[in-house]
Amino acid sequence: MTRKKGAEYIVEMLIREKIDHVFGICGHGNVGLLDELYKARDQIRLVSPRHEQTAGHMADAFFRVKHRAAATLTSCGPGSANLVMALAVAQTDSSAFLAMTANVPTSQFNRSPFQEVNRHYQADFPNIIRPVVKRAFQPTRVEQLPLMMRQAVTTMTSGRPGPVNVDIPFDLFQEEAEIEGEPTWDGFNRRRSGAAPEDVRSVIDMLLAAKRPVLFVGHGVTLSEASAELSELARWLDVPVISSPNGMGTIDMTDRMSLGFIGRNGAFPANQAGRYTDLVLAIGARFDDRSSSSWLPGYSWNFPASKLVHVDVDHGELGRNYVPDLGILADARTFLRQLLGELQSRNVRKGGHNAAWHEQIKQWRKEWEDFTRPNFDLHTSPLRPERVVADLRNVLPEDAILSLDSGVHHNWFMQFWQARRPQTILNTWGFSGMGFGPSGILGAKLAAPDRPCISVCGDGGFTMVPHVLCTAVEYDIPAIWVVWNNFAWGAIRDIQYGLFQGREHGTAFYQGRNNKPYNPDFAAWARASSVEGITVTKSEDFKGAIEHAIKLNKPCLLDVHVDADVRPPATGTWALPPIPHKEPVFGKPVVR
Repeated sequence: MTRKKGAEYIVEMLIREKIDHVFGICGHGNVGLLDELYKARDQIRLVSPRHEQTAGHMADAFFRVKHRAAATLTSCGPGSANLVMALAVAQTDSSAFLAMTANVPTSQFNRSPFQEVNRHYQADFPNIIRPVVKRAFQPTRVEQLPLMMRQAVTTMTSGRPGPVNVDIPFDLFQEEAEIEGEPTWDGFNRRRSGAAPEDVRSVIDMLLAAKRPVLFVGHGVTLSEASAELSELARWLDVPVISSPNGMGTIDMTDRMSLGFIGRNGAFPANQAGRYTDLVLAIGARFDDRSSSSWLPGYSWNFPASKLVHVDVDHGELGRNYVPDLGILADARTFLRQLLGELQSRNVRKGGHNAAWHEQIKQWRKEWEDFTRPNFDLHTSPLRPERVVADLRNVLPEDAILSLDSGVHHNWFMQFWQARRPQTILNTWGFSGMGFGPSGILGAKLAAPDRPCISVCGDGGFTMVPHVLCTAVEYDIPAIWVVWNNFAWGAIRDIQYGLFQGREHGTAFYQGRNNKPYNPDFAAWARASSVEGITVTKSEDFKGAIEHAIKLNKPCLLDVHVDADVRPPATGTWALPPIPHKEPVFGKPVVR
């Protein structure tokens, strides 16, 4: 037992748990912890962005790239409330970080001191964020810190990872107590669950019996670091792979086994395979509305005509949207290794399976390539979206990290990007919070300082968090921003054109009454922040600008003018009931 300040114990615990980055903003509520972080500045790096939302997105992206948690630090009231959106993004996309929030002193609980939330319960911030964290803890004595901090990091990285909150009253940072430390957890991916042997045998039986099998993989495969096992299984049995956005790169997407993304803005071969498959083995994927064409039969999937084996580490996802023929609660890598072991024990030959199925897929690929390829070779001003995707694909190395925001640009990358490795494409998928992409790229670059890190973000999304430029300069973070400048909230504008007969209202950016498109000069904005700023209006200039930005190795922003009237060709659908959904632009549904 050692007598310590609460703040001293917290910092020691962060060091033991190898949480070496804290993203946070000062406030009167957390100065006690800041003082202890100052003493440990050679072991924990404090990065202070200009907004708490950005701090949360940085921690989220840091975890997605490195699979090690970071922490955030915010002060009482509004500072911590600004974190809510970032927590929601991390929660829905299964990303972990430790959100340390400060609160008012316990002696002032329920007296309405400065920034206390107390309408229904004293110091009630945990109830504000309850829906967007895995768990919230609020110690009220220094003696409670060891257990609660240990439970927090355990919860954060056990099973399906997610953000966890520890809400700490001001006095606990300064007060002392006799404290006995808790054991170190450091537990992400160290304790894994497996499937029952009889289920493993059943899955192999089903895969060998199927004539048109597919694998559907999501973030669970990425988080489990099961890329090698997935690729081996796919190639062993010649099973094509459909990826959710957060599962992209778990198999090299230039591999013939990769079909890309599925759903409204998925690739045509993926949707066709989903329509015609007789067996889907889904691993760590959750069949949300955008990856299932809003669950409409025949647009992306055909359950129950197709059999479904659903494997997930979260029991809540099994049967949420489709009832599986076989549901398995297991870690993705452990399960895949069990399948490979079963194949080995049976001496199943490697390759030479499902030849007719692959011939059919080859034809679908050609149809899709013939339809889309010509647009990738066009040079225009403003740029066609395909040129942005193609030139980034040609310039960036395999290990480059791409962060995408919410917006129409995301649809184009889902349809045509080919991730070569896992943890290289970061999406705000489930909650689709704007600001994740341009903010998260800072955390990604800190997690992978030797790799190019590029945020492709909409003009609307970037305008929500332009202060990221300041943070990049202050902390020498050489991130690159590609602002997809189409002078509109483009994704919503496209909905108005598609579902509301083109009645555009509140979605385009216009200047005053002259009805001319308006945006700030993003490149000049960057230069005003001491960031290199380049404006690109012709497609011939974009590739060179990206190459220059990478070689520069300093913060850089490209203001890229993109044609807002070129829309991604839908190959599935997306429904907003009760409005009738749109039919695919390419291909058509097949109900079996």
